[in-house]
Parts: sequence; C-alpha cells; structure tokens
Amino acid sequence: MQDLSPRERHILFSVVTEYIQTGLPVGSRTLSRLTGMDLSAASIRNVLADLDEAGLLIQPHTSAGRIPTDRAIRFFIDTLMRVESVPLEQRAELDAKVAEIYAKSGEPLRDSGRLLSELSGAAAVVAPAPAVSRTLAQIRFIPTKRGQILAVVVFQDGTVENRFLEIEDVISEAELTRIHNMLSGVVEGRTLRQVRDLMKRRLADERDALDADNRRAFDLTERALVSAEREKNIVIEGQARLIDLPEYADNTRLKRLVVALEERQGIVNLLDKMITAGTVTVIVGGEAGELGGGQLSLVAAPFNENGQPAGAVGVLGPTRMDYAKVVPLVGATADAMSDAISRK
Repeated sequence: MQDLSPRERHILFSVVTEYIQTGLPVGSRTLSRLTGMDLSAASIRNVLADLDEAGLLIQPHTSAGRIPTDRAIRFFIDTLMRVESVPLEQRAELDAKVAEIYAKSGEPLRDSGRLLSELSGAAAVVAPAPAVSRTLAQIRFIPTKRGQILAVVVFQDGTVENRFLEIEDVISEAELTRIHNMLSGVVEGRTLRQVRDLMKRRLADERDALDADNRRAFDLTERALVSAEREKNIVIEGQARLIDLPEYADNTRLKRLVVALEERQGIVNLLDKMITAGTVTVIVGGEAGELGGGQLSLVAAPFNENGQPAGAVGVLGPTRMDYAKVVPLVGATADAMSDAISRK
C-alpha cells in the first residue's frame, strides 16, 4: 500500500473521512466535490476500481458508492490521518476535572470513563491493571455471618474490590482491631505481589514465633490477595451512545455488540495488552478477532501510578470512528489519570 500514487492516496483519504462523517457509501460525484481535483467522474471511478482491487474499498451494491475496509482504515490511521494535539485550554480543563475526580470520587475509574465518554461522544472503557501489579492502600475484614468474612481490598488508585472468605470460627471485634493494626504497617504502599511475598516469607521463617493474631492476619490476607488476582473489573460508560448509532439498526450487528459488552472478557483481554504498550494504540475491526463480530474498534492508552502500570483507558466504537479526534483525547485522558493517581 505504500506504493499508492498521490492521486490514490488523496481519493482514499476523502473516502475514509467522508465515510467516518456520514456512515454512507461515498460515490464518485461526492468525491469530485470533496477532493477538489480536476478529475472527471469517470477518472475517479477508475481510481476507485483500482482501490477495490487493492482490497481497500468495497461496494455494498452495484449502484452504490464505496466504503473503506478495515485495511483502508488502518492505512488511513498509520499514514494519512492528520492528528492534532488536544488544545491547551481543553487539556487544562481535562486535567482539572480528572484531578477533581480522584480527589473527591468514590469511583474514580467509573467517573473518569464517564468524562471520556462525554468528551468523545462514544463509549469509554477503563480497566485497572491486573491486581498483582497495583499498589495497595489497606485491607479490612468485616464479619458478615457465622463462617464468613468480607475482605475489602483498597488500592491506592481509589478502587475498592470486595470478596467473601469462608472461615471456620468467629473472629471477635478486638481480634479484628489487632489484625488491622498489624496490617497497617505492612500493606500500604506495597503492590499485591510484594505483600504476598512478604507474607509468605514471614509465615515460612517465623511460623513458630508468630502469635495467633499475626498468623490469622497473614492467613486471611494471603487468601484475600489470592482471590484478588482472579478479579478483573472493567468499567464501560456510554453504552447507549453505541446502540443509537446507525450501524446497530441491524439486529444482527446489535446482538453482536450487546454480547461483546455483556461478556466483556474480549475487551478486557485487549486492554490488558495495552497496559504495557506505553502509548496510544488503535485496534481496528477484525484486528480484535471476533469481538463484536469483527466490527468494533478500540483506541486505548495505559495510565500509570508513579511510573508503574495502573490500567488502561480507551474508547470503543464501530470501525467508523473519528480517530483523528479520539486518538489525542484518549492519550490526554490517560496522562491526566496518571498525574492524578500519582498525586494521591
């Protein structure tokens, strides 16, 4: 595709940008007006035919115009797209709003996703990094009923994960207070992996010397953290913005979208890969496998906590996405979240 002539690139650029704006097949007459090139409709049709043969355009119906393939959109993103930075004033406003979210919100990931959805006009997705690599703030244990206790794992990025643990006997309030006091000097500022390693070493080296409260605290914490490794939270905000798009007027496509949003694992897997990417990444349509029937795109970027991976944030939508707007916006949101988390 690098061998496309300047004329072919110009026409392909016009097809992709017009399709992104309208969602409709683009015809030769429209292109003659958009390109500003001194070409007849017949000449443009010849170029379109060549782009068809190259696998960059398809014609849904014989009498219809063309729409770009995933391959064309990828070429557009990598080679033709004109990306502009988020304006300084808008960036400052975004930074301030995200900072306020992390200072005041009980659900910073959800509220950050909601903000990105509003700014992009699309659905936003946010996923924390695997729990093993995230920094902990505290762990609390709350009795619920006989034989059961609730472990509340609080991370320094403001997220909270709860899990129920089965226990053999009753733990008194006084014992819980002693356990919490002991854990306060162990958990805060360490990653889940670091806490687990510390617990294992102490249990192995000092089993005989530890009193009952310490052994109980270590055992409960180890169980809570093992459970945390199996947890994966993902936030999806603005789903209705997707469902209302003309692409999903078709029931089959709508069903595929709903399945992708409900099952979520496919989205989680993609975001996990982007956590260590270090930059904004775009996955177009079939590049995501069967997610949404191969008709969804994801633009995402990692956010960090003091330089360590904390998660990924992005925008999910049909392949007809305004990438030129979304790519810099996602990057700016990830940067704002990294700054806000690191200042907590």
